[in-house]
Amino acid sequence: MVSITCYGGVNEIGGNKIIVQDGDARFSFDFGTSFKRRYDYFEEYLKPRPGVGLRDMLHMGLLPPLEGVYRDDLVPSPDFWARWRAAPDYRRLTLDGVLLSHAHLDHSGYISFLDPEIPIYSTVMTAFISKAMQDSGQADFESEVCYANLRKLDKGVLRSSKISKRRPFVFVGGMPGSGTASSFWNRLPGKTKEFQLTTSASPPDKIGSLPLRHFPVDHSIFGAAAFAVQTSEGWLGYTGDLRLHGGDQEETRRFAAEMRNKNPLALICEGTRAGDASGASEADVHENALREVRQARSLVVADFGARNVERLVTFLGIARETGRKLVVLGKDAYLLEAMHLASPQRVPDIRSCPDILVYEDPKAALRSWERELRERYASRVVGANDVRQQQGECILCFSFWDVNDLIDIEPEGGVYIYSSSEAYSEEQEMDLRRLRNWLKHLDMRFVGDPEGGDHRFHSSGHASGPDLLEIVRTIRPHILVPIHTEDAQYFVTNLGSEGIEVRAPGRGEEMVLRS
Repeated sequence: MVSITCYGGVNEIGGNKIIVQDGDARFSFDFGTSFKRRYDYFEEYLKPRPGVGLRDMLHMGLLPPLEGVYRDDLVPSPDFWARWRAAPDYRRLTLDGVLLSHAHLDHSGYISFLDPEIPIYSTVMTAFISKAMQDSGQADFESEVCYANLRKLDKGVLRSSKISKRRPFVFVGGMPGSGTASSFWNRLPGKTKEFQLTTSASPPDKIGSLPLRHFPVDHSIFGAAAFAVQTSEGWLGYTGDLRLHGGDQEETRRFAAEMRNKNPLALICEGTRAGDASGASEADVHENALREVRQARSLVVADFGARNVERLVTFLGIARETGRKLVVLGKDAYLLEAMHLASPQRVPDIRSCPDILVYEDPKAALRSWERELRERYASRVVGANDVRQQQGECILCFSFWDVNDLIDIEPEGGVYIYSSSEAYSEEQEMDLRRLRNWLKHLDMRFVGDPEGGDHRFHSSGHASGPDLLEIVRTIRPHILVPIHTEDAQYFVTNLGSEGIEVRAPGRGEEMVLRS
């Protein structure tokens, strides 16, 4: 018997945690953070407590009570699981692995809490992005995707030890041959902790005992993949997140065509933009942003998602076309380095790109990776004074979280290009309101404000409603399971009469799949 149970991504965008069981084989498609549910209870200064491990996470429903899959070092007391065994959605199980579709935290974030012996299957690009973000981010037990900072129980409180353990990643598609890439993957920034390397003997073409295929797809982050697993009832496909209007749209089409050839029993398909019409393509973003930069006579700030390297490459091209330099933050430079190691052909090498400068934001103390990065690019590190004196020659890659650094730069007018997604929560709406206040105070022109309906500078990472229907119709699964959507009914309305059974999942409810 084949069954799937969705513990996230049900009537919400993201948070995918989809447990598949086929006889003795058990695995998960993604294991992400449900941001909507998290922000119902927590915010920047009210967070789950690391000192109590899994307690807050299970109590507030951010994690399902699945005994046997989580880290032992996050169990806050010997009798912890006793109180959860009576819960209606409690299960005891083990996992053969997690099939990680891409490095966005709504798909990867809560891998942090999983047993560090569970293999994580991903592309090299997804693994390297995840590690770079963890290396350069703040220490946080909610984002320990690539390596776990182990804790120990001390007088009833879980305290950090001096040991970090790397999760065993299985690289679908193979590991890059460069020694520098291996060195990056095996290294823990800083020298204050012991790094336990864990290797996996799992083959990349099987998950447990089941045959496995992966397919590159187009998304707003490099390295995204869809998966197909051959179960005892037939092939089961999972799209992850994907689109048909980016630079790699042919990869998505190839996935759909190859998936159709497998005559799949079922397809678990994302539906973020179900019902939405087509929007701007990446080519449209390039042309619209290029027009704005050409007209600008002073500083240009480009605000886009930190991991959207395709957008960064777009603005790098615009900088070259307009005779400007692209100024990135240290954490973005570190991410670029890691991504170049994963794919030298696709991601620019900063060392050979004199158009890229590294911004020296003022900090009381530098972490080891920041200090080493500034040493590597000493001749191309610029501070506020440098940017102030050459405002008409720079495109500054900042986001709302960096806007206070503009006080030091003292922009002389200039334009702020918002090239990120619209607000999906009240908190994000408040951030946009604060951003408008900042730009008004600094006398900078704001273009791309989604509240005003200006979407010229952003291309969604997700397929539109019509494109989703095209993908599903191409694949023609017997059963369609919409996930990562607030509008599963869209698929019922548009596909219900075409011989495709649409089955909307319930959160924590087991769904049996039969051929």
